[in-house]
Amino acid sequence: MKLSRLTATVGAFVVGAVLALTGAGAAHATENSAGPAYVALGDSYSSGVGAGSYDSASGSCKRSTKAYPALWAASHAPASFNFTACSGAKTSDVLNNQLGPLGSGTGLVSISIGGNDAGFADIMTTCVLQSESACVSAVNSAKTFVQNTLPGRLDQVYDAIRAKAPSAYVVVLGYPRFYKLSGTCVVGLSETERAAINSGADLLNSVTAKRAADHGFSFGDVATAFTGHEICSGSAWLNSVTLPVDESYHPTAAGQSGGYLPVFSAAA
Repeated sequence: MKLSRLTATVGAFVVGAVLALTGAGAAHATENSAGPAYVALGDSYSSGVGAGSYDSASGSCKRSTKAYPALWAASHAPASFNFTACSGAKTSDVLNNQLGPLGSGTGLVSISIGGNDAGFADIMTTCVLQSESACVSAVNSAKTFVQNTLPGRLDQVYDAIRAKAPSAYVVVLGYPRFYKLSGTCVVGLSETERAAINSGADLLNSVTAKRAADHGFSFGDVATAFTGHEICSGSAWLNSVTLPVDESYHPTAAGQSGGYLPVFSAAA
């Protein structure tokens, strides 16, 4: 069933705001005496948008104390913790703004990146406001980008991480599927549209996992961890349309602690 005109307008505004924030604020570091020196890079899924409890010093990057990097650091006492992940980041933003804390002494790095490059906010806008066929076409166009262009961009980021932190253990985190199919939602996108969006996330994850493996990095599959907790599941770890609008379609605090953190901890 399609959204009403009002809901569609709100949804379009939301998804336009989601992943639209850019910039990379200064790193937040803590000094300690145990564990590896840890640097957390990436986009809003790593900064913790949607989880609340944001560090005011991080500004529009919206780094949360409830994001998986902060949760892991709090429980593992790394020798140092630099948190440069930023809402809206693309691969170019990581390269230009986030790699400063990396060095020969860095022992652990985490990153999620690629979703903004693939333009999923535009896809969501298309799917909300236009026809089912337009939605599927937009997803297919993004898939072409993910298959043909994104691998080279990921290679640039991963090469730069390895060059700056040659001894670091690197964990690349993927993305959850947005929707549980045949779930509890009675309004909104059609099942065909939801399935297409999920398939786009699956392809993004598979391409990212391959590039990570080719660089000797570990890949954390959060899609499996979020199974049963997608939008329309009745027990969602992802925000749907919410306020503030930029938190929509992002993991909640439960999604960070119950989804991302265990996957990262197991890989790290």
